[in-house]
Amino acid sequence: MSNQKNIKVNVPLLILMVNMFIAMLGVGLVIPILPKFLLEFGASGKDMGYLVAAMGLTQFLFSPIGGGLSDKYGRKIITVIGLTVLMLSQLIFTFGTELWLLYVSRFIGGIGIGFLIPSNMAYVADVTSMDKRGRGMGLMGAAFTLGFVVSPGIGGYLAEFGLRVPFYVSSVVAAIAMIVSLIFLPETLSKDQQIAARNTTKKNLGMIQSFKKSIKSSYLVLLILVFTMTFGLANFESIFGLYVDQKYGYTPKDIATLMTIGALVGVIIQALLIEKLIRFFGEVKLINICFLFAALSMVLILLSGNFWYILAMNILFIVLTSILRPAISTLLSKMAGNEQGYAAGMNNAYSSIGNILGPSLAGILFDYHFHLPYFFGASILLFSLALCLVWNQKMQRKSTVQLELGQNKY
Repeated sequence: MSNQKNIKVNVPLLILMVNMFIAMLGVGLVIPILPKFLLEFGASGKDMGYLVAAMGLTQFLFSPIGGGLSDKYGRKIITVIGLTVLMLSQLIFTFGTELWLLYVSRFIGGIGIGFLIPSNMAYVADVTSMDKRGRGMGLMGAAFTLGFVVSPGIGGYLAEFGLRVPFYVSSVVAAIAMIVSLIFLPETLSKDQQIAARNTTKKNLGMIQSFKKSIKSSYLVLLILVFTMTFGLANFESIFGLYVDQKYGYTPKDIATLMTIGALVGVIIQALLIEKLIRFFGEVKLINICFLFAALSMVLILLSGNFWYILAMNILFIVLTSILRPAISTLLSKMAGNEQGYAAGMNNAYSSIGNILGPSLAGILFDYHFHLPYFFGASILLFSLALCLVWNQKMQRKSTVQLELGQNKY
């Protein structure tokens, strides 16, 4: 294992970043196209919402399974399977002539992402040392964010050549990534490690069993923080456009500018600074700082409708959450030991819950008052800060007791 940590990781990380980008491309590509695309099927606005949510549902269900399988059969094969399933999903959407086929496509796409993302995150843990893991997670987070930001724009541009063209291009790109991963991505787990993982858990854990296992794990608090962080981000982003539109009359162009600039700054921070920030502050302190100021920025954004003020608060919030994701993932990976795939799968699963609940509750609260989603989101982030502080104190006391017991033996 020590030799694995010292191998050159530039090429594998580049492949993984492309894979992560493609995964998010499949998620966001559909968003700007669906309204016109669904006219061909006589579908309703309700169907549009369900189609967007369908992928998130199966991603949530299959992430724990995909992560566990990558521990047992290797990161490479599960990555290739995930990309193959994503390619199949996009092909079905490209050539689908019935509405139910579009649903099948999105459900299958969620399965592909549920296999791809956990295996890729676990791969990063396999090929990076403890002190370099923050950089690896930061690069993966940057690719994730970039894919999420640019995919709607790519979809809208390609749709000028035909509404089905974006999905055809996406399927071709996924196929190329699958072939590249198959040929050039080295496996990080030895056969002995894979067999040991299979012997540890003879049966593949389903969703319920996986969540039961996560509740008993030493890193449960970190998984909860993944959920609350994602909840806060989804809560903020899902209602942001509606908030500035209805309260201040911002145009779609204004909203796109605000979100794109914020996300791009977040990508830069993740790619260039996350390793230095983790090294300087440490994961726990950095997580606490980000939760505190992210909560404050959610409240401060309510104080003015000035475009430049809104832009500054939006950038601040997105940058803080962009730092949180790799910081939590890095600490989670360090605590996961030989369960990197399982932990990465649960990371993705808890994140999916946040993506489902955050927008839903934000919409309900927004109907009561413009400000409620932001106050509620801020309270969730402050709760996360308190939870992290209490957990860290318990971990420090436990470490002190173990150290004292070890000294008493001598």
